[in-house]
Amino acid sequence: MNKRKAGDCYEVLAQQYLEENGFRILTRNFRSRSAEIDLVAIEGRYLVFLEVKQRSSGRRGLGKEAVDYRKQRRIYQAARWYLYRYKIPEDTPVRFDVVSIDGDRITLIRNAFPWAG
Repeated sequence: MNKRKAGDCYEVLAQQYLEENGFRILTRNFRSRSAEIDLVAIEGRYLVFLEVKQRSSGRRGLGKEAVDYRKQRRIYQAARWYLYRYKIPEDTPVRFDVVSIDGDRITLIRNAFPWAG
């Protein structure tokens, strides 16, 4: 299975997990010119931008560790474009979460990094 198909499978798994835990998924694979956001959802009053990261073993670290500063900046850029494109009010609370899939374990990290908007 190529990386894109594998990524899609893990995103579906993350989406199911999130929906079971009260999230309402709005968008999958939102793309801007410079980046992609895996999932966009609503949880309570928050608009949540989610990055899904998977690791089959701990040899390369945990999935959540793969969301470094450079990746965060690209996610911010895509989030700004999403907010603009869909005319989301500026006072909407925004959050950035990571879904880390490590082997058979799914972990949701809320507020994985702050909004730099």
